[in-house]
Amino acid sequence: MSILKEKVQQALAAATEKQESGSSTGLDSQRLFHGRGCVYPGYEQVTVDLYAPVLWVTFFKPNEDVEFEEQVTAEVTALAQVYGLEAVLVQRRYLQDSPSECVWGVLPENICAQRGSARFTIQLGGRQNTGFFLDMEPGREWLEQRAAGKRVLNLFAYTCAFSVVAQQAGASMVVNVDMSRGALNQGRENHRLNNLPTDPIRFLQENILKSWGRIRRPGPYDIAIIDPPSFQRGSFVASQDYRKLVRRLPEFMARDGDVLLCLNAPELGEDFLRQLVMDECPDCEFVSRLTPSADFPDADPDQQLKLMHFRYCPPSADVE
Repeated sequence: MSILKEKVQQALAAATEKQESGSSTGLDSQRLFHGRGCVYPGYEQVTVDLYAPVLWVTFFKPNEDVEFEEQVTAEVTALAQVYGLEAVLVQRRYLQDSPSECVWGVLPENICAQRGSARFTIQLGGRQNTGFFLDMEPGREWLEQRAAGKRVLNLFAYTCAFSVVAQQAGASMVVNVDMSRGALNQGRENHRLNNLPTDPIRFLQENILKSWGRIRRPGPYDIAIIDPPSFQRGSFVASQDYRKLVRRLPEFMARDGDVLLCLNAPELGEDFLRQLVMDECPDCEFVSRLTPSADFPDADPDQQLKLMHFRYCPPSADVE
C-alpha cells in the first residue's frame, strides 16, 4: 500500500467514525493528503481533499513516471467507492487554465464545504481557489473561542467564512471588507445558507489600502483578522504592503483587542511578521503563533501558513 493510500484511508476512517459517533452531522471538509509539505518523498506535488461526497485530487507538476497519476487516481477512486462517496475529481494545475476532470462517478450539481453544522458554497475545479481554505481551520477555531459579544473586523474577507463562524459564535457585529464584489456576494450567500441574518453584518467592497475612513467608522473593533494575499499584482504585495496595514491598527482597534495576522507566503517567515509589528505598531504585544493544522504537515514550519496572535495594549492615557 502506498503512503498516499494509507494516509487517505486513515483520514477517511477517522472522519467516518466521527460522523457515526454523532459528534459531526456530516463528513467535515478536510485535507486527507498533503504532499506539498515535502514530508512524503515522491508525492511532493499531490494533494487529496474531501468535500463530501467528492474526493478532489490535485497534481501541481507532472511526474517523471508516466503511470504515476493513473496509479494515484486508481487508489483514490477505490477508497471513494469503499467509503460511499459519489465522485473523484482530478485537477492538473500544471496545465494551462488548470483543467479538471471527473474520473469516476457523477459530480453533484451543488457542492458545499462542511464544518460541523456549517456549510459554505464552493466551486470545485472551475478555478484554483474553492472559496473555502482548509488550512485556515486553526484561525476559525481561534475566532470561535473568543467572538461572543465582540465587534469583529474581517479584512480581505474573501467569501466571509470567518464572518459566518463569528456570527455563529455570538459576535455582536462583523464588518467584512474585500475588493471583490463576487466574493462578498458569495459571503452573503454563505450567511443565508446557514440561516444567519445579515442585519448585523456589513459587506464593504473597498480597496483596503485606500479606504480607511469607511473601515474605521464602525469601530473600534475587539477583534481584527487580517488575511491578505501574499502576492496580487497591482493590489497587494505582502513584502511591501503588509506594514501599511499594521501601522493603521491603532486607528481602529479597541484597547486589549485581539489581532490575528495571517500570511501564506513560504518565502516570508514568522520573524517577518514579528519584526514588522515591532517596527510599525509597538503597542501590539505578541501572544502566540497558532499551531498549524495537523492536516498540513510540513518539513519546514516557516513555509506553512502563519497565523500570528497579537494583542493591542497601548499605554493608559494617564500614564506619561
